[in-house]
Amino acid sequence: MEYVLLALGLVLILEGLVYALAPSLIEQLLAALRELSIEARRLMGFFCIVIGLIFVWCANFLVG
Repeated sequence: MEYVLLALGLVLILEGLVYALAPSLIEQLLAALRELSIEARRLMGFFCIVIGLIFVWCANFLVG
């Protein structure tokens, strides 16, 4: 449970930084995402999941 809270906290920090430091970038990113097809967005989501799992595995490998 400790790791889940840590991960959620880190995600919120990163999201907050983007919104605080570059709010116009969010608007541009959302406009670019609207232009992508559903399949392209889905593929991008799966790619992000795989990259996230690799990061978690590497962190676990280095620590444990």
